[in-house]
This record gives sequence, C-alpha cells and structure tokens, in this order.
Amino acid sequence: MTPQEPKTPPTTAVPYHVMRGGTSKALVFRKESLPTDAAERDRLLLTIMGLPELEEKAGMGKDPLSSKIAIINPSRSDETDVDYFFAQADLGNRRIDTSVSCGNIQSAVGPYAVQTGLVRPTSPETTVRVLSVNTGVVSHLIVQTPDGRVKWDGDVAIDGVPGTAAPVLINFLHPEGSTTGKLLPTGRPSDRVCDVNVSCVDAAMPLVIVAAGQLGKTGYESPAELDLDGAMMARLEEIRRAAGMVMGLGDVSKLVMPKFVLAAPPRAGGTITSRYFTPATAHTSHAVTGALCLAVACLIEGTVAHRIARPEPGLHRRIGIEHPAGRLDAEIELCMVDGNVTVPKAAFVRTAAMLCEGMYRGH
Repeated sequence: MTPQEPKTPPTTAVPYHVMRGGTSKALVFRKESLPTDAAERDRLLLTIMGLPELEEKAGMGKDPLSSKIAIINPSRSDETDVDYFFAQADLGNRRIDTSVSCGNIQSAVGPYAVQTGLVRPTSPETTVRVLSVNTGVVSHLIVQTPDGRVKWDGDVAIDGVPGTAAPVLINFLHPEGSTTGKLLPTGRPSDRVCDVNVSCVDAAMPLVIVAAGQLGKTGYESPAELDLDGAMMARLEEIRRAAGMVMGLGDVSKLVMPKFVLAAPPRAGGTITSRYFTPATAHTSHAVTGALCLAVACLIEGTVAHRIARPEPGLHRRIGIEHPAGRLDAEIELCMVDGNVTVPKAAFVRTAAMLCEGMYRGH
C-alpha cells in the first residue's frame, strides 16, 4: 500500500471589490462567494480583514472607516433589486458586528449593482432599489448611467473626500424605528440618564444625543482631542450603555449601537454641529445613518437636538450637519400619522468609486 501523502489544506478563493462609498471604504463580496454558515463566514472575513496579525499590510487595516464589509445578492422581493448586508470588522475584539448598517457604504451599492450586472441600466440614470438586511430599511439609489454605463467621474464634491465624482442620490424610505420599532424608543423626546439629559432616537441608526456642554465639551473639538480624553470617553460609554437599556436594546457593551452624538450650535451656516462616535472613537467626519437620525431629531420638538438647532417650523426641511471634515446636508420629510411622527423619506447626495477588484486566496 502506498503511503498516503500529507493532505494540503484546501485553498479558499473569494472574489471581491474594494469600493469607496461616501467617506468610507469597504470590501464588497457577493453572498454566494462566502460560506453559508454565519460563524464560518465571520471567521473567513476576519482573516481577510487582517487577523490574526492585526497588521495593516495583512488586511484592510484597523481604522473603523475602512474595516467595513458589504455582502450583496439579488433580492428575492419584487419591491427591491438587491439585498445589502453590512458587517463591521471589530478587529480589536476579534469579531464581526452586524447589528447596524452603513449609509456611506450603501451609496456604493447602487453603482456596484449596475457595474457588475445585478441591475440592468437605463439612460440617463438608473434607480437601484436596495434592502438593508440589517435594518429592514429600503432605499432607492439614483445612479448616473448615461449611455447605459455607470458614470464615475463628475463635479460633485463631498466634505471628507478629496476631489469630485458623479453624484449618487440616496432616498431612505421610512427609516424610523429600524432597530427598536419606535422613532422615540423610550416614548419621550428627552430622558434623564446617568444624571445627563439625553435624547434617544431611532431612524436608520439608534442614536443617543447629548449636548456637548453636559460632558464639559464645546462640541467643536477635533476627533483626536476627544479620543485623548479618557475620562470623557469612559463617561460617554457609561451613558451609552445605560441609554441602551432604556431604549430596549439590552446590554450593548459588545455592540456598536446605539451610536453617540455630542451636539452643539452651528458655526458655519448649518443647522447643528455634531461629534459622532463609532462609539469607541470619534468619527473624522460623519456617518450617513447617524446624520439621518440626528437630522430627524432636529425636527422633533423637545429633543436635545431640537433645542440646540431650533429649526424653522415645517415637516420638510434641509438640515445641515456640521462635522470635523465639513458639512453633510440631509433633506428630511416628516409626516404626522394618527398623532405619530413618521419619516416617509430622507435624502442624501454622496459619491462612490470602485477602487479595485481581486481574488483572496488563503487556506
């Protein structure tokens, strides 16, 4: 009998794209290219992202704005074209977090779907209907497709991204209560949590909003300054965890939601100033889903955001959110239904880029 040769571990070959959506970057995979078992899938994704080395050369790096993953597949519903499943690689804790979605990366899903043949283009633009699997929120993305091809170049600039590109319009449809089932999870526009006045709001992203002065800050500090204040960061996390409980989210100590905002009056013609936390670090610009929730909060009387922003009356407003890299504008449409506030639509203009495509090969 011939001795059996040592078995070589099977090679895993996984195609991917690297895309920029808004101010973030992500690895984009087709769902059928990944393991169907969630635990096995997450182990593979962590390996691709850089574990166990945790060195930037081994993966996408440890920055929360680049350690993002989008998993795309054709939708089974007649109401949407593609399903978008977002994952955040929490490399420090060696886990994949799928509790929230990412609006910046979502802006890349439309161009990706057209470019890779998931959605047939029309001219001069193509509407891509996207289901966020994480939250259940549907959005319509309008992609520029003159002559039936994705147009990447353009003259739209967004703060936090060098240069210009073609616009991608994102219309979020009814994002209220996406995680907790309620726009105001506690039933109130304002609550007292850990001896601090907070507003707990859920629209696309559960958010805890606190006036910066309540934590001894101006709200105009740089992200680096905020990250270096260990006592403030610990206090922020204490409030966030307690707010998670009153929002009905349970123990959020190992979750990236709810996110946290320090709010202050605007200084450059916007509606409100925000310092947004991921939550372990201060965001260098702003998340789209967090901006959506904060913009909605600005229009709800009695919230911390409303008291700071004091917007003009009306249910359809443009809200300008000032952040460390500039400003992010949102078009918010509210509606009263049986005495309850709903959000039929929230719109943002972003840009996207397909940076490269490749094949991961590993054992």
